[in-house]
Amino acid sequence: MTGPQSHEARKLGGRRRGVVNETARGPRKAAGCMDEAEILRNLSLQGEERKAVLQRIRQVVESWGLRLPDVAPDPLHFGYHDFARIGETEFNINNNVEQGYCGKFIFMFAGQTCPSHHHRIKHETFFIVKGRVEMELSGKRQILNQGDRLVVDQNSRHAFTALEDSLVLESSKPDLVDDSIFDDPKIDRIIFGDDGGVPDA
Repeated sequence: MTGPQSHEARKLGGRRRGVVNETARGPRKAAGCMDEAEILRNLSLQGEERKAVLQRIRQVVESWGLRLPDVAPDPLHFGYHDFARIGETEFNINNNVEQGYCGKFIFMFAGQTCPSHHHRIKHETFFIVKGRVEMELSGKRQILNQGDRLVVDQNSRHAFTALEDSLVLESSKPDLVDDSIFDDPKIDRIIFGDDGGVPDA
């Protein structure tokens, strides 16, 4: 059993994404919302398409002479079911709510976009391990190349598009399902329920 979550995590329901530490609580249901596993099923590739995509990713990363962590990845289509255009694949190294940190790799095929969103709790830093990514941060666009780093503060709207196959390292506060607030209400409805009601801060 784990200790108490942070005050901020409790305020938002504290549902975690991709928790890999042994002490984390299992998925919970917030009032009017699906549990975390159901949310991820609705945002992620499934079945044979998932297997094929993960195999392609591993081939690309191995061609770079790199290796991804041996964790269960989340190939996200964000509810659009158009993974080639709107998507990314997350490999959580650790998402530790108790200790207050998260580390993950994000793989994106050329042309994929992560839709515009912000976080009220999560502060994050992106480091480009391989590839080139166009980042839109608070309305300003910039190109990040291999070795570049970008810090994203809380409440800063951001979206990013891979200009070529890319691998990004994200270091951040814990990744909570209900702390990713998207500009598109369709995605928010998947996360927060049919009314799309984002929890109060």
